[in-house]
Amino acid sequence: MLIQNIKVAADAMVFAKGAEHLQLLLIKRKNDPFKGMWALPGGFVEDDEELEAAAIRELEEETGLKLPAMKQLYTFGKVGRDPRGRTISVTYYGFVNAGEHEVKGNDDAAEARWVNVKDITDMAFDHIEVLEFALQELVDLLRD
Repeated sequence: MLIQNIKVAADAMVFAKGAEHLQLLLIKRKNDPFKGMWALPGGFVEDDEELEAAAIRELEEETGLKLPAMKQLYTFGKVGRDPRGRTISVTYYGFVNAGEHEVKGNDDAAEARWVNVKDITDMAFDHIEVLEFALQELVDLLRD
């Protein structure tokens, strides 16, 4: 019998329209790997937890922002995306008005902040590729 050693994570992408640019809620990682780097809020799914619930829980734990629901974007599973071992991440997204939501780093996030998408050049894990994918998907959705 084959036993897999694969972890499942859920990441949250929360976008907001800023004064001039689209903003994304990011956390600064408190722990290794990638300590001190910006990342999407997220983490491992608990054994008895639904995927969307995990994304919503991690978002609230790390930023204080609680959303009632999020929409699934895509599943990312490239080998090597997490140095701790094989991790598949199901990414969810949502939109809010940033001015109506105060965020603060908590749990394993040293900081939480709204960042202009145009200013994001590097992130932990493969999150920059996740962001690029999300932006292309959103552009395609708006075109339809």
